[in-house]
Amino acid sequence: MLRINKIIIYDEPTVPEIQIEKLKEFLTITFPIKVEIRKKIFDTQKEEVFEKIASTRIFDLKKPFQKHNPSQIEIDFEKENIDVTQQEEMFLYDGFKIQEIISKEISNKENNLDTLHIVFTNKLTCTFDENDLRYHARAIINSNPTIISTSGIVEAPAKPKEYYMELMTDFSKERTNEIKEKYKGKFLEHHDSRMSQIIEGYLLQSIMYQETGDEFCEDKNCRLYNTHWQKDLLYTQLENKKFCQKHLEIINELSNSSD
Repeated sequence: MLRINKIIIYDEPTVPEIQIEKLKEFLTITFPIKVEIRKKIFDTQKEEVFEKIASTRIFDLKKPFQKHNPSQIEIDFEKENIDVTQQEEMFLYDGFKIQEIISKEISNKENNLDTLHIVFTNKLTCTFDENDLRYHARAIINSNPTIISTSGIVEAPAKPKEYYMELMTDFSKERTNEIKEKYKGKFLEHHDSRMSQIIEGYLLQSIMYQETGDEFCEDKNCRLYNTHWQKDLLYTQLENKKFCQKHLEIINELSNSSD
């Protein structure tokens, strides 16, 4: 039986490819659970919230989080919530700090173990890895609330090795665009039409984490596989779309449970 009895998913208006209504339908078909759609989590007028968000920016990938004192320009930028493809540069944010801010924005009544909050964002969320002492981009940060970063889905899993090798010879914008065109379809891009299908897998990972405590699967043929390469992401979520035997049994059990 499901531990959670409700899922609230928060939209990201700059990424219509999320197709949030279809994701709601996917969840309700898969699990016997109530799913509610809400506006962007930071749909607020509170200046201090945007200041907190701006303060989570990362400027040194090789150092653990150091709180940033944002300028008014940076705070105003967060208010605007600009499409990442329209930004002059991609900003990085500490995912766990963003998570803390989101948690405080959720009412006490709904901030409980029975309700799973899943927040979509276009921000590139990262976490500091104590093993190699550097920040890494993350597509998903599991917990409650869960953060699913569309920029992380694009940037975190690595593109083909050949792509990077060709890019090393010439970093000009013109050459970069040529290489992207050459490998088009072999990795996700911002505003990719395949984004919604890919997100289904991350939704499943979030629910599995809440129900079992396990984040990912180590089986490359499982939809819950912890992908590090774009080719594996496309295979598990678009081509294969299957589960290993262990997770198939768990999914079936959760899907057939009732209140």
